[in-house]
Amino acid sequence: MDVFSHDWAVWARDDQLPPPGDWTTWLVLGGRGAGKTRAGAEWVRGLALGHPGGSPAKAGRIALVAETYADLREVMIDGPSGLLAIHAAHERPTYEASRRRLVWPNGAVALGFSAEDPEALRGPQFDAAWADEIGKWKYGEEAWTMLQFGLRLGPRPRQVATTTPRAVPLVKRLAGDASVAISRAGTRANAANLAPGFLQAVVGAYRGTRLGRQELDGELLDDREDALWSREQIERTRVAAAPELTRIVVAVDPPAGAARRSDACGIVCVGLGRDGRAYVLEDATVSNPRPEAWAAKAVALYRRLEADALVAEVNQGGDMVRAVIAGVDPGVPVRAVRATRGKWLRAEPVAALYAQGKAVHVGPHPALEDEMAGFGLDGLSDGRSPDRVDALVWAVTHLMLEAKGRGPRIVGL
Repeated sequence: MDVFSHDWAVWARDDQLPPPGDWTTWLVLGGRGAGKTRAGAEWVRGLALGHPGGSPAKAGRIALVAETYADLREVMIDGPSGLLAIHAAHERPTYEASRRRLVWPNGAVALGFSAEDPEALRGPQFDAAWADEIGKWKYGEEAWTMLQFGLRLGPRPRQVATTTPRAVPLVKRLAGDASVAISRAGTRANAANLAPGFLQAVVGAYRGTRLGRQELDGELLDDREDALWSREQIERTRVAAAPELTRIVVAVDPPAGAARRSDACGIVCVGLGRDGRAYVLEDATVSNPRPEAWAAKAVALYRRLEADALVAEVNQGGDMVRAVIAGVDPGVPVRAVRATRGKWLRAEPVAALYAQGKAVHVGPHPALEDEMAGFGLDGLSDGRSPDRVDALVWAVTHLMLEAKGRGPRIVGL
């Protein structure tokens, strides 16, 4: 039974096992408690003991690099998923604390280092390495570079880097390198090994927020330097619930050529609070919609929230937009707006309201916030149309900027 319990290939998830292929670096991006430390430790165990699947040959000298020396001891070596805990008694290495090294009964050795001291990696050489939490390394690039110079032993030096994803240069560079093998996992993937209270209290509370998406879902989130909005700005003013609202508007950014099936139809609902702030209530954007589908979604949202207006852009097919919505519910009045400026110029005044704390999000809206953080001078980073951002801009403009003459031209009801 002891042998079976230590057979990692039986218990591991696919994302915790070394991927196939001729890779040199394996990057494991995971949320808190997703099992990435266990994946790194088991990989090192396999190399040291010569288990098949870890490397073409047993590794004799392995580097262990943590954020600090304390993390090296408490997480990588002595932690619940650390190297000492995962070995069966007969194969467990001996930890020589004074030398910061592990020695296996078969002679394999792992030497420990801190990323706070990159120079300590100058000189030693290895045939494998495990680098933990590289997204938190204070001297990330320097420590990583020194580690690469030391990977020069054996027929095929390899390394695994385990980390909660953070948009720091080192993680971004590795994640964008086509030669790097990448595994991803969120916290919920390891739910069977986590306390139920943690999943309910922590995962539930932070689901969908930037912190939750990074620390729990294991997503690598980044902002464009020229983006009108930053994730930190949105997060700073997020609220759990809206106050009493004086007006509610549903804004629709129809697909180009409203009668045709297209990529997406932006649908965003925003309310105006008695405190004078705009509260983003819901992003109901429809992907790959038929005209009747996006119209039905917008009308249903309008009715459910008892909105005061349904605002729709009519630059392309104004009569058709009205006809499609009327075909779903002829009793819904459409307040048509026409864009007379580019998307960036239309969005600037709305972004200014966010910067002033006058526009906030009620709860998380991940897809909308991704577009906002990726919207720059030349549009979205991936080249798609910013349908959600457009709908947001129409809604906030209608509620807060039209009366000041800073909004788009209204062309009729």
